[in-house]
Amino acid sequence: MSSTLAGAFGVAALFVAVLALVFAIQALRARTVPSEKTAPVALPEPEPQPAQPEAKPGTVKSELRRLGKDLEVTRGELKETLQHLAIVRYDAFGDTGGKLSWSLALLDDHGDGVVLTSINSRADARTYAKEVRAFTSESKLSPEEEEAIETLAKEAGPTVD
Repeated sequence: MSSTLAGAFGVAALFVAVLALVFAIQALRARTVPSEKTAPVALPEPEPQPAQPEAKPGTVKSELRRLGKDLEVTRGELKETLQHLAIVRYDAFGDTGGKLSWSLALLDDHGDGVVLTSINSRADARTYAKEVRAFTSESKLSPEEEEAIETLAKEAGPTVD
């Protein structure tokens, strides 16, 4: 097979992987599973401080307070985004080289997200997407997919909610 055809297969596999990622993200966001994560993020109550006069609207003090509140809300929302990434590259078959196959885990702070895998051979490329919840999946995972998820679980440490 010519290198041009192999390159076309690679581009097609990448396109399919990106499409799978977009659909997986949309499916995760569309799920309406009742849980404590879907409730508004409760912010810790600050310790009572001596009463301060309310700052006038438009002043630097009032803007700083508003920005502080916005920052806390944004931090709560950030925990729900797919921001942690780990990739494992490997040779899926002995007759190919260059570690063209890969597994990519995209997870949020809770270990929820998706793992994408592209298996490349000389003849074709196949792409798979599997849902991940709390660093585990109901689907059977390959060793490379497990490795990508375990990498992120180790980075998250024992403080995962």
